[in-house]
Amino acid sequence: MSEGPQGWGTPLYSRVLDALPAGATVLDVGCGAGEFARAAIDRGHAVRGLDVDASAVAVAARRVPEGVFDVGDAQSLEQPDSSYDAVALVQLVTHVANPLVTLREAARVVRSSGTVVVTVWGRESECDVRLIGESLAGLLPPRRTEPGAPPPLTEPDRLAKIVGMAGLAVASVDEVVCSFRYEDEDELVGPVLGSGLGRTAARRGGPGGVRAAILEGLGSRRRPDGSYLLDNLFRVVTAHPAP
Repeated sequence: MSEGPQGWGTPLYSRVLDALPAGATVLDVGCGAGEFARAAIDRGHAVRGLDVDASAVAVAARRVPEGVFDVGDAQSLEQPDSSYDAVALVQLVTHVANPLVTLREAARVVRSSGTVVVTVWGRESECDVRLIGESLAGLLPPRRTEPGAPPPLTEPDRLAKIVGMAGLAVASVDEVVCSFRYEDEDELVGPVLGSGLGRTAARRGGPGGVRAAILEGLGSRRRPDGSYLLDNLFRVVTAHPAP
């Protein structure tokens, strides 16, 4: 679930938790290394987390000893019907093969009076991290768009439609801005060089070329102390089982 520097998700997790009733039993689907689960436990909720990545589940279990964590598939939850007060899908649905199946599973395991909360990135134009891709565009193959492809789930109307098709009634769609702070150039560039995007760009421009392109492209986000601040918008959809 971690997609940025340490602590980036605190405002997002807080907004998700604001949507939950006090003392809820929460299924954290796609729990990753347990960042959200830690925040939920600290708010007084009981958490069960699952993720397909066994190594991430092990980290979550160490980070959140009060929770229960399992390896599991978001598209086939091995949980009883109507067994949780809330299901959290934090930064998950854009990473699964079939978001609709995942959302239907969430609707199945939440109680009829319960809450399902889904988060996604904002549109590309609403997120400063797009500047990384734009900076590297000259070192990357042209982007391909499949003709007739549906809008991405980062489009609010598309996301709300998929949530509704899963048998959930949308109660609210909120926006949260999370600031990604990188303390210096190395902290900004290092993760990019280790990513698939960065490795692809480095094959053409080398690590030095990637570094130079990023620092030039993100110069407007450099602060006087040498750190970099990227503001990114996220959407939080709160839904309940449809009557």
